[in-house]
Amino acid sequence: MEYDRQLDAFLEYLDRNRGLSANTVRSYGADLAECLHILHLYGVTSLNAVTVDDLRSWLAHESRSHARSSMARKVVSVRSFFAFLQDHGMIASDPAAGLKTPKIPTTLPAVLSESQAETLMNSVDAAASSVPAADPSPASSAAFSSTVVPDGHGESKGASSVPVSPQQQALALRDAAIMELLYATGIRVSELTGLDLNDIDFSARTIRVTGKGNKQRVVPFGAPASKALSQWLEEGRPWILEHAGRSETAVFLGARGKRIDPRQARTVVHRSAAKAGVPDIGPHALRHSAATHMLDGGADLREVQEMLGHSSLQTTQRYTHVSIEQLTRRYNQAFPRA
Repeated sequence: MEYDRQLDAFLEYLDRNRGLSANTVRSYGADLAECLHILHLYGVTSLNAVTVDDLRSWLAHESRSHARSSMARKVVSVRSFFAFLQDHGMIASDPAAGLKTPKIPTTLPAVLSESQAETLMNSVDAAASSVPAADPSPASSAAFSSTVVPDGHGESKGASSVPVSPQQQALALRDAAIMELLYATGIRVSELTGLDLNDIDFSARTIRVTGKGNKQRVVPFGAPASKALSQWLEEGRPWILEHAGRSETAVFLGARGKRIDPRQARTVVHRSAAKAGVPDIGPHALRHSAATHMLDGGADLREVQEMLGHSSLQTTQRYTHVSIEQLTRRYNQAFPRA
């Protein structure tokens, strides 16, 4: 397609000059490929010939099957693309300059209550402690080579009475470390899966994470997360690597010894919530919960902003609305003259 060269140049620019993550660049590419495909179907053969009416027709077509939040992201992608083309002399004028971003209704982030979060953490810790340490013996190696359990690693409902394989033991330790670290730090799931061994400082109880725009920050974690992480690194992770025959710098591994991806980490969170009997949440809701509970506990807003890696304080302020809502509810329940 005639557009391919310009699209490739734009994506390369995003990767090299804007410092965006690979996932973000892929999202831009997918959004733009869809838009350019529709324009091609409309008979537009040159980017110089694209008009704002063409783009509005594309918007109307896409809005039939996408939520407003998705449409807002697509508009940002298209506006950035055509602005890049004009800035680099690839088109005479920018047809997307007058394209308006759909308004997204303001919604408060979903969070667990503090008691629900405690139930969830107690559940994953109990699951990890209810199995013996992973056995590095040759016998367990044979068991591993004959059957590799996927990352779901089974649904054992009575861990004390149902036999658990050494691999399941190792993955239970990993899951507990994932859950404890996500809740303790409020880091993004992509930041969690990107952690390497040298990013952890146990003496200071901190991790170094790489966030959006390749910006690095140091985030503290507490004793429960430290314990769960130590058990995974000392017992579970070595077993996985030994029996997968791999060498890996990533902190969190899948069943076959490779770095886990965000999808696998999300599965861990959803499965852990289901086992604990708390509302279904994903890693982002766990991040929301951590931020809200820190503010409820008296943390300073700017400290939470730094911990979460928000570039704008306004983003962090969303959590104050949640805290105020919870305060109002508690006031109405507890105060005699409410």
